[in-house]
Amino acid sequence: MDIGHHKDVENGEINGCGDLEKPFIQQNKFVGYEDDEIDKNIENGSISMVLLSTFVAVCGSFEFGSCVGYSAPTQSAIREDLNLSLPNFSMFGSILTIGAMLGAITSGKISDFFGRKGAMRMSAGFCIIGWLAVYFCEGSLALDMGRFFTGYGIGVFSYVVPIFIAEIAPKNLRGGLTTLNQLMIVIGASFAFIMGSVITWRTLALTGLIPCIILLVGLCFIPESPRWLAKVGLEKEFQVALQKLRGSETDISREAAAIQVYNETLRSLPKARMLDLFHGKCIRSVMIGVALMVCQQFVGINGIGFYASETFVSGGLSSGNVGTIAYACVQVPITVMGALLMDKSGRRPLIMVSSTGAFLGCFLTGISFLLKGHNMLLEWVPILAVSGVLIYIASFSIGLGAVRWVIMSEIFPINIKGVAGSLVVLVNWLGAWTVSYTFNFLMSWSSYGTFFVYSGFSLLTILFVAKLAPETKGKTLEEIQACINS
Repeated sequence: MDIGHHKDVENGEINGCGDLEKPFIQQNKFVGYEDDEIDKNIENGSISMVLLSTFVAVCGSFEFGSCVGYSAPTQSAIREDLNLSLPNFSMFGSILTIGAMLGAITSGKISDFFGRKGAMRMSAGFCIIGWLAVYFCEGSLALDMGRFFTGYGIGVFSYVVPIFIAEIAPKNLRGGLTTLNQLMIVIGASFAFIMGSVITWRTLALTGLIPCIILLVGLCFIPESPRWLAKVGLEKEFQVALQKLRGSETDISREAAAIQVYNETLRSLPKARMLDLFHGKCIRSVMIGVALMVCQQFVGINGIGFYASETFVSGGLSSGNVGTIAYACVQVPITVMGALLMDKSGRRPLIMVSSTGAFLGCFLTGISFLLKGHNMLLEWVPILAVSGVLIYIASFSIGLGAVRWVIMSEIFPINIKGVAGSLVVLVNWLGAWTVSYTFNFLMSWSSYGTFFVYSGFSLLTILFVAKLAPETKGKTLEEIQACINS
């Protein structure tokens, strides 16, 4: 399942990319601290509040996955109960991404104005309203409005959850904790796939309320992001929040000074505008970021993921439930494997292997539909269809789903990271809407042709990454910029 999340400039380190922060901190060693000293000091403190805060925040990630996975196991039941046409259900499936697009665009302003906790509360509120609208709906209008509201909520979650985790976690734990965001999205989607196979679609909508309620209750017991508090000038609250996160016996003076210096450095940088992305040294980074989003979306993940159950039925299975349960069970362990491999294999090899597997999966699924259309080897059609989709989702989960977001956090200069991230998120959600809305129409046009088109985009992704995408593993921000602009 596609994972969209945006990083802002105050994230010094995201998904293990600690080098983004170092150039600024190292310029200020006269303050009297070193990175290693800070890390050692934090390691001696308590991380229980950090873990609790992370758990509360990733309830939003679980909610994200639940919303994305909802349409796959419920398609046939919703269409039958509400007498929806194929275009009506395509609108229901894809309107989530329109809401998410708007949520992602406004999320930066919301989280800066209301704080990270305030943004998460607002997101949960939108999702609760949306799920209740879906549960009580009697026609397509209320159904679509509910889906739109949940989409807006997860659009904000896609930004604020990884931001919050990156801002509260100590440097030595930040990479591991931020990977929980993606993992919980996948677990949420898998939960929706499995539960949707055994309960009604209205009851499944009610299960979407659970992570929101846990999050709203949990937010009462965890501190606000210290980085945000420092950014808005709440000095006393900043000190209190940081002390809670690091433990009452921990000396936070060095880390607090580092955060303050980092904020001062950011304030001294020129404020970037959208037009600045298309001049000089920025343009190549932006082109790489946008191209990665386009390639990732047009391999078809949101079409295949949103309508997996019907795809399995079209491929010859008597029921889509077995296929969707298998789909769900594959995602989680493969995503964990991808997270473990990311810093060992490098970014480019992982995306290329992932794209190769996506090509193979789409090609096998396309062959199965081609054989079915010509009444050939019909006993092989269900096997090829299920195998192809499972190979596809396993391959996507190991690389394409997450690595592109890590690269996004690494390739943009620090002063344009916020603006460039907004553009990339917009492209990501626009691509998600295009694919999810057109999937059913493409399947009606040619089921095998649809998967051959997606396999073609998988090949283009391999070629693009091999020729143009930089390897960012183990490089500092300056080294990455030098590599991109050389």
